[in-house]
This record gives sequence, C-alpha cells and structure tokens, in this order.
Amino acid sequence: MMRAATLAAGLVLAAASAHAATPAAAGGTPWWVWPLALFLVCFVMGIVAVPAGIGGGTLFVPIVSGFFPFHLDFVRGAGLLVALASALSAGPMLLRSGLGSLRLALPLAVLASASSILGAQLGLAMPANVVQILLGVVVLAIVVLMFVAKKSEFPRVERPDALSQALALNGVFYDAASRNAVAWQVHRTVPGLVVFLGIGVMAGMFGIGAGWANVPALNLLMGAPLKVSAGTSSVVLSLVDSSAAWVYVNKGAVLPMIAVPSVVGMMLGARIGARLLNVLKGQVIRRLVIGVLLFAGLRALLKGLGVWA
Repeated sequence: MMRAATLAAGLVLAAASAHAATPAAAGGTPWWVWPLALFLVCFVMGIVAVPAGIGGGTLFVPIVSGFFPFHLDFVRGAGLLVALASALSAGPMLLRSGLGSLRLALPLAVLASASSILGAQLGLAMPANVVQILLGVVVLAIVVLMFVAKKSEFPRVERPDALSQALALNGVFYDAASRNAVAWQVHRTVPGLVVFLGIGVMAGMFGIGAGWANVPALNLLMGAPLKVSAGTSSVVLSLVDSSAAWVYVNKGAVLPMIAVPSVVGMMLGARIGARLLNVLKGQVIRRLVIGVLLFAGLRALLKGLGVWA
C-alpha cells in the first residue's frame, strides 16, 4: 500500500513537472490533455514509421517540438527513449534470424556511442533556438535523402578491405523471399567508421535516433545487403541511443509524463504498422512520411528563426 502511494505521489509530481515545463501560453489547458494527445499522436506515428522504414524518433522530435508546448530538451530526451524502445524490442529477433549482425554492429556502435555522448552534451549546452534551427535543417536534409536515395538489395562487394577482413565483418543470412542463404561481406570500413562518428553526434544532439542514416551508410557505403543493413541498424541504435539517453537523464531532461505516453503509443502503433507492412504500398507511405517531415522540418526551422512561434 505504501509503495503504491509512493508511486502515485511520484506520478503526480512528474505531472506537475511536465506541466511546469510547458510555456505559459499553454497554461489554460489541463495538464492531462498533453500526455493523452502525445499518446495518440505517437500511436499514429508508430503505424506510419514501420511501413516507411524509418525510426519513430525521426518523426517524433520534429513533430512534437513543433506542435506541442514542451521545451526542446524534454522532447529530445523522450525522442531518444522512443527510438531506444523500438530498437530494443526488435533487436533480439533480428539477431536470432541473422538479419542483425552483432560483429558488424559493435565497431560502428562503439564509435557512434562515444560521439553521441558528445552530441548530447553539445545539444544541451546550445541555446534552444539554435538547436531548433539545426534540427529543421537536418530534418529537411533527411527529406532530400529519402527522396533521392536508391537502395540496393544485394550490393556487389568484389573484395573486402583489410580492416573488414581483420574484424571478420561478414556472414550469412537466410532470405525468406528467395529461400536462399545469402553470404555477405563489406568494404570501405574506414569511411564507414568516420560516417558513424558523425551519425552518433547527430543522434545525441537532436534525439532523433539514426535509423534514417544507418541504413544508407551500411547499404550504399559499406555494401551490406539491405535486410542486413536494416537489422544491424536496429542493433546499433540500441547501443547508441542508450548512451546519449543517459546524458539527458543525468541532466533532468527526461520527464515521465512526456516519455511514458510517447514510448507506449509508439510501441503499440508499431505493432499495427508491422502487420500492415505486407498490405500497404510502401511507396504511398513513403510519400506520406516525406510530406509530413517536410512540413515538420519547415516548422522547426521557422520556429527556431522566430518567424513561426
């Protein structure tokens, strides 16, 4: 009974903190409206994110920071937890199926985790409007990348480089579509490590995860098959986002009344999105996501510039 009372008191205090964290403009709205709205919006995001092949954090941060009355630091902290929860739920299954390679993920995740801590510290030290402007630029860059990037299901890697051979960055996975065992190897390992350093900084600074950048880097740059790239990206995310999230937790930038409905809504929506993956046309969802991100990116950029407050 005492434990339940303590938990209830903690939730009330967290709710009060979340309410206090919103601007005065939202003072006339009851505090419980925002967590409920957050849950519903994240539920829809989760449905869309899976068929579109992007992480929930990529949609979460620009949309919530642009249209909800929460400080950007709290949104970024919750965004990392959203991306982390999605990655952790998918990681074990991907590793068991061979679509996620722990051997390939670890060297990339070590560098990206270290740089994500630096990115998180930089993001928290910078003025919110500057981060908002940079977020808008990055989201618009993601839109361009999604629009022009081509994916190769089975890239040709003539021969692995010396570093990938030394680290044994290769493997075999079973492709259920073709019912064949596919052997794979990677190249351009050094440029890949450098790129993942930059990806880690952006993941920590903006709290958007990095699935949108991990997959093209693994697939187009390093030559991993598309399914292995997507599976390994989830494993990398589970390590990178956990490192950056601790910085936000330590700074007090993670509020339960923002993070909990966001994570729960996103995870429930993702379960429905996974079921719709084989029903919906990916191209239609992709265009929808590009349109939403374009609008959210412009909103974040204009909000940071003070044009659209």
